[in-house]
Amino acid sequence: GAAVESGGGLVQPGGSLNLSCEVSGFSSDYYRIGWFRQAPGKEREGVSCIFMYDRVAYVKESVKGRFTISRDSAKKTVHLQMNNLKLEDTAVYYCAADAVGYVCADYIEGYYDMDYWGKGTLVTVSS
Repeated sequence: GAAVESGGGLVQPGGSLNLSCEVSGFSSDYYRIGWFRQAPGKEREGVSCIFMYDRVAYVKESVKGRFTISRDSAKKTVHLQMNNLKLEDTAVYYCAADAVGYVCADYIEGYYDMDYWGKGTLVTVSS
């Protein structure tokens, strides 16, 4: 499998961005796609995840209410809509995919790692 992110950029505080992740190499919908981010000088953290088969999603508490994840199974694409962006949302955002079968919460909270990772897209929130 492989994952490719797009949609990063520069945005002012309070603004919005929509990130996309397109995956390949999965023959069914039994896989999960997750979004992770790494801010300068910080550890990578999970943000959100969705199960492509039934759309069950998990969103990290710290971004809940501002970030929404959605999927287009036919296009093997997942979107992360980020609203009301804050300075602390500045990070490289990575998408990853995994077909092992752990629930999304376990990937986002760091109990398990995903197998296939994109190269990341930079999101900068600045005035």
